[in-house]
Amino acid sequence: MLADRVLVDDIDWLDEDLLDTQRRWRGLTPSEPFLRWASVREEAKKAGIKGLFGHFGNKPAEPDALVARRALLLFVDSDKKPQSVMLIRDSDADEGRRLGLEQARGDKPWPFAVVIGVAEPKRECWVLAGFDAKKEEEGSLRKVEQRLSFHPVREAHRLTASEHGAKNDAKKALEELTSGNLERERECLRDTPLETLRQRGERVGLMQFLSEVSERLVPLMKGSQRGAR
Repeated sequence: MLADRVLVDDIDWLDEDLLDTQRRWRGLTPSEPFLRWASVREEAKKAGIKGLFGHFGNKPAEPDALVARRALLLFVDSDKKPQSVMLIRDSDADEGRRLGLEQARGDKPWPFAVVIGVAEPKRECWVLAGFDAKKEEEGSLRKVEQRLSFHPVREAHRLTASEHGAKNDAKKALEELTSGNLERERECLRDTPLETLRQRGERVGLMQFLSEVSERLVPLMKGSQRGAR
């Protein structure tokens, strides 16, 4: 959804009605919507892909570097190579994960663009960056802010708990604000202006992801980057 929004915003000739004729999201095969990280090791084993261990240059592999390289090698060997691969991950408060994905991207000249998105520390923080309380939600926002002693939207990067249900758990804060309504979550990313998401999302990795889409995915569709039309 976020990538599609950037494409429409950045490319003059593209609109939502044309989107489905211009791009298709897929997994390892065209019939799959995405490739799960948990499936990469087994898929690579079945494909007989080598190079599953080792360093990147003269540096040891950071977290997720090896599994990301396996994933990219799988797409290299797929029957119909994609034009771009998006590596999307929660950091889970591990700063090395972004470095690991960058190591994999820089490992070789891949035959497709590689876009990296790292949610700091969890994807719920991206949703929180787009949360604007409706009138009936203002009370919930005040209660969550009081419970946390900080604002869950402006300071979502502080929701670093790894245990679900803990005080600083991003999942818990989002559930409290949206009452667990998935459509309300979608609204936060679908309807909030992109510029607002960029501004609020600087410290949760969202601004960086939106920039990667502009810089690496937009040119594939022969579009100009935002601000350079």
